[in-house]
Amino acid sequence: MKQLVLLFTLITSIAVGQQKTFTMEDAVLNQHRNLAPKRLQQLQWIPESNSFSYVEKKEEETQLILGNAEEDDKAQSVLTLSTLNEKLSEIDGPKCRRFPSLTWIDATIFTFEDNQNVYRFNLSENKVEKTDSLELPAKAENRDYAPNTGHIAYTVENNLYILKGDEVVAVSVNKNKGIVSGQTVSRSEFGITHGIFWSPDGTKLAYYVKDESEVTGYPIVDWTTKPATVEYIKYPMAGTDKTEKISVNVYDVNSGKTTTLKTGEPNTQYLTNVAWGPKSEKIYIAHLNRDQNHMELKIYDALNSDFEKVLFEEKSERYVEPQHPVHFVKGNDDQFIWESSRSGFNHLYLYNTKGKLVKQITKGNWEVTGFEGFDKDGKNVFYTSTATSPLNRDLYKVSIKGGKPTRLTANEGTHMPKLNDAGTYFIDNFSSTEVPWRSQIIGTNNKVNYTLIDSDNPLTDYKLGEMNLFTIKDKDGGDLYCRMYLPTDFDSTKTYPVIVYLYGGPHAQMIRNYWGGGGNLWYQYMAQRGFIVWTLDNRGSGNRGQAWEQNTFRQLGTVEMEDQMQGLEYLKSKSYVDTNRMGIHGWSFGGFMTMSMMSRNPGVFKAGVAGGPVIDWSFYEVMYTERYMDTPEQNPEGFEASNLINHIDDLEGKLLIIHGSSDDVVVWQHTQMYLKAAVEKGKQVDYFDYPMHKHNVRGKDRVHLMQKVTDYFMDYLK
Repeated sequence: MKQLVLLFTLITSIAVGQQKTFTMEDAVLNQHRNLAPKRLQQLQWIPESNSFSYVEKKEEETQLILGNAEEDDKAQSVLTLSTLNEKLSEIDGPKCRRFPSLTWIDATIFTFEDNQNVYRFNLSENKVEKTDSLELPAKAENRDYAPNTGHIAYTVENNLYILKGDEVVAVSVNKNKGIVSGQTVSRSEFGITHGIFWSPDGTKLAYYVKDESEVTGYPIVDWTTKPATVEYIKYPMAGTDKTEKISVNVYDVNSGKTTTLKTGEPNTQYLTNVAWGPKSEKIYIAHLNRDQNHMELKIYDALNSDFEKVLFEEKSERYVEPQHPVHFVKGNDDQFIWESSRSGFNHLYLYNTKGKLVKQITKGNWEVTGFEGFDKDGKNVFYTSTATSPLNRDLYKVSIKGGKPTRLTANEGTHMPKLNDAGTYFIDNFSSTEVPWRSQIIGTNNKVNYTLIDSDNPLTDYKLGEMNLFTIKDKDGGDLYCRMYLPTDFDSTKTYPVIVYLYGGPHAQMIRNYWGGGGNLWYQYMAQRGFIVWTLDNRGSGNRGQAWEQNTFRQLGTVEMEDQMQGLEYLKSKSYVDTNRMGIHGWSFGGFMTMSMMSRNPGVFKAGVAGGPVIDWSFYEVMYTERYMDTPEQNPEGFEASNLINHIDDLEGKLLIIHGSSDDVVVWQHTQMYLKAAVEKGKQVDYFDYPMHKHNVRGKDRVHLMQKVTDYFMDYLK
């Protein structure tokens, strides 16, 4: 990777009149509202065409805009919100406060729905009609439409149903609440985001069945009832023998028959990345063993549920982490793309359905961050990657036969492309430290390029601190990316307190070439109050390759601290940093890191705020923990070293711990155990819980949370 020293300034010049300061509501809520860069709502391609649409408010009227990639100056309003509501009132439909979410059938017809009905609007006839009554129960969740047929699969509590026109079909009848059908499994690890998988022709439904009846129930207290009541969730902890058992069923909509894929033993294996073959006859599943170091991609006959063969396998001395299902080549039912980090970086591999590797399509010491699709004939593959820098995202095109990739995006920053179906054009949503938001239509042949929106800076009226992105070296000479916000009215002859904000865990990347450098307005809020705000992405964080991330294997918290301490040495070398007024703050893994830094490096920080922290990894869920730490039995030294209770005696500085009382990710027991140990050892810590909040404090209560964090640092660092 080429050496990068990046220096980006959020605001290059500040006019004399720019003196406004942020309120906490601005920093927390309005950063997503009026202080966010303007974007085009529902910007999307219309299927099988070069046309696109978006929703925009013009002249006090919300309008639906329709355009064509080949006609850069002819995008025009085709429907207003008021007209839509007029047409809906004529058929006793609902009144929409904003444009509903649209699904295009073609360039003249779109559908949308309210809670119970589906509507079709024909632009050429200026007419709306109600086409279907959904008749879904109020508790319906995980709704998913079948292609071609329009059937709707959904879950109610632990069972799965299909709505076929006006008929409701019960796909599963699990009377045992410990048997769950059609929902995400394995606590949504391994790229699993849902539990329902329609076949391409819409005639069959594959779905997860999760048997967690043997998993010990974990109590979550509802404090709103009188007396308080308890809900038991299933939460398998690291090393337990009683974890969930997963199977995959296939329901045939036409025959009404259900079969179970013969996925075999052991029943503690993980079944991930479920995908259908293009002819709706085969199912591909990545099998991962309990130790998560051996993956086999297997193929099944969906018609009789038989296992057919292992296509290939991947092994590692540490862990294998499949994240994506197979991507079948457009127009070729016998070849697919597989994403793998086997080379040390995530890349694209072309396989045939017999399991033979045809070729490695992408190569290099950089990550493919997104598979974006194919062109019309399946001859070219599109993907996003970090090839120019770990901080950037760019779109590339490469021939499926191999060759040098072509970079399709030009500006340094974060590109978030959306390809049209033919792969001839893409919508390029772009942001960088210098560009708030820009949406363009670009041809993949580079002959078309015009702008739909180039957002103004929403912060021009505010007094801002300078923000810099740059690198320092780790102990082995590698690059550590850093972000620093300087106080407003910064004077290098003065000294300032520092807040270190960190996460540090797997998959997360805090620093990006994006508006604000990937940071939020709270950092600017603190800069306005005289703080330096510092963040560093340590080894173990995301998008730097397998070796970078797996450095932390079996020793979470240790290697990460070494890199964070390198950052602190850099800060201490600056004359304007007050080393006696240093604070630290993080949430979840960042909360664990906050407390690790304060107790395993005592005397560095005067104050810290840890939110939702893991205290003892043996009390965290099995899938995540065993990937990065193995089991407590296999790795007692690693669990002992990372257990924060073992370091209470060394804790120095003022520590505030914050936790949601209904946290079902890092359960409340973590911080309760820590508090009990602190009392027993006579160690004083501050504590605040948010009743009925889960792992994150969201909504208006987040203003309260961030005010509490701010007040703590104002009290002890100013």
